Amino acid sequence: MRDSKLFFYDTIADTFDAVANSYDTQRRVEIVFDELLAAEDLRGLRVLDVGCGTGWFSARAAARGARVTSVDLGTRLLARTRERCATAPVAGDACALPFASGAFDVVISSECIEHTLDPLRAVSEIHRVTRAGGLLLITVPNRIWHFAATFANTFGLRPYEGYEHWVGWREMRRTLAALAARIVQMRGFHLVPPVVPITRPLLRRLDALGGHIGPVMLNMAVLARK
Repeated sequence: MRDSKLFFYDTIADTFDAVANSYDTQRRVEIVFDELLAAEDLRGLRVLDVGCGTGWFSARAAARGARVTSVDLGTRLLARTRERCATAPVAGDACALPFASGAFDVVISSECIEHTLDPLRAVSEIHRVTRAGGLLLITVPNRIWHFAATFANTFGLRPYEGYEHWVGWREMRRTLAALAARIVQMRGFHLVPPVVPITRPLLRRLDALGGHIGPVMLNMAVLARK
């Protein structure tokens, strides 16, 4: 039987961008491409977007000249991504990526692994399909803030019904260390949930402290080299 929680986001593919927090989406795109990968020349590189959603990260990678492959469980989400940019769409599970080991130069996954059955298995798979010397970049909500999602879901304040297996800061570091991946940079962002627009300019400024206070921030971003 198909797990409805795993495929929930595909059911809202046509309205996902409208219901998602656009500030959060764009801020994550900025952190990934304009900050963590700012110095990387992606032209001609094989880039994999794991859990591509509606394709924002795939589109930025393609705009930087990468040869992009986008993977997601949802075929409707893949169709939306293909409409947004030039990419090779592949239906697949982040916990069992349908690619050979070392197939990609750069692997990006933003706010995907927490929606899988085993987020640390997904980290291992992301690492596996990254070539030796390549880069992997993951963003994920920080487990210490999981209570906020529980509260919001209880009172119907979030339009999401998928899995919420958030990852702890130290847990992420331990997992990457066990895989022998070298962390290049790890930082937090969003000191609190960015749901009130008037707070966002301040939150953006506070993101600059993410390398120091990351363990207490809502989200984490980690760039590592295999």
